Amino acid sequence: MLLEKPSEGPRWPRGQKFALSQGGRDAHEAHRAAVASARGLSRSALEAALAAWAEPRQVQPGDGVVLGELRDRPRGLPEVTRGLESAGSSAAEVRAALGRLVAAGLVDPVPTSRAGGDPAPPGPWVRS
Repeated sequence: MLLEKPSEGPRWPRGQKFALSQGGRDAHEAHRAAVASARGLSRSALEAALAAWAEPRQVQPGDGVVLGELRDRPRGLPEVTRGLESAGSSAAEVRAALGRLVAAGLVDPVPTSRAGGDPAPPGPWVRS
């Protein structure tokens, strides 16, 4: 679980994808190191390691798992959510985590194909 009480994160355009920034790649490696350092220790040691990882980045301790979902390629909210379902994370929790990670500069929204102001293609009901 990413949060105990999820708050709705920012609303992103349909189809929005997210990618790790260079800072996000560094944060992902630091998150992996924090988890590895607590491996074999108590649950409280893991929680302390994750809190120490999150605090200077101004994110939540559970947000690191979202970085892991984005490490290989840009992904959209539905795909990240599906990847974290087995961990018990909801779409609202993932959306809120992405909002914090974007605000912290660890994740970048990938420009959509229409970001340049191109008009939407006409629907099938429009005659040429």
